[in-house]
Amino acid sequence: MSVTLTQDTRQAASDGARTTTAGRMKAMARAELTLLGRNKASLVMILVMPVVLTFSSLSVTKGMDLEKYGLSLGTMLIPTAMTYVMIGSVYTTLVGTYVTRREELVLKRLRTGEQGDIEILAGTSIAALVAGLVQAVLLLVAGVVLLDAQMPSNVLFVVVGIVLGIGLAVLLAVATTAFTKSAEGAQLTIAPVMFLSMFGSGLFFPLEALPDTAARICELLPFSPVVELMRGGWSGGLSWTGALGDVAIVAAWTVLSVYTAKRRFHWEPRR
Repeated sequence: MSVTLTQDTRQAASDGARTTTAGRMKAMARAELTLLGRNKASLVMILVMPVVLTFSSLSVTKGMDLEKYGLSLGTMLIPTAMTYVMIGSVYTTLVGTYVTRREELVLKRLRTGEQGDIEILAGTSIAALVAGLVQAVLLLVAGVVLLDAQMPSNVLFVVVGIVLGIGLAVLLAVATTAFTKSAEGAQLTIAPVMFLSMFGSGLFFPLEALPDTAARICELLPFSPVVELMRGGWSGGLSWTGALGDVAIVAAWTVLSVYTAKRRFHWEPRR
């Protein structure tokens, strides 16, 4: 797999004395999409996991008195489905991808070329991002049709939540890779973010259903503000003050992820 990726980027370099950033990113995206299409396990993770988790949430949510929290089945489940895409299709997939590319020495080879570090990491993430965005759109349409959801009360909050959530998923993946020694070990290092987000970020039940102290703690988890932005924007129950608070929490996790990546990210196999 590493041969395909480096061949595509070298082909871009052979087309002229210097290549453009767009050309290099296009070559990396084409290579990563090709490799993703050949990796059946990753495809199953991206395409099936968010759908299965969404249906699991549906069975739990149906028995709740959502009107008590100013929510409906649609405003509860659609943001949940979007977050599952961020976690299952983007975050978990990218941790495995970054670790695999590192162990195959692909990242080390790419650093000897014209690409900068940010460009390499961004280019490697394109395949997972494309697959995640496509699935997010499909789940969004399916949710609106099947759950008879109304249009969002504040589209801006919903869009900001989606953009920040996807960006955070990528940065958390880079930071998690710094602590992951092998592709097999990725199953362990992604577990804290996955399980804390599933059970503490309001995906199965609104945070308002928790005791006050527990709710305040869970509000600080990485994807909790993302869920609140999307859900509050959809239901109309989020104020501008609350939205700015959510953005600040995401910003804090973003800064922490970038700091961790700069200090701890390994470009060569860990022994």
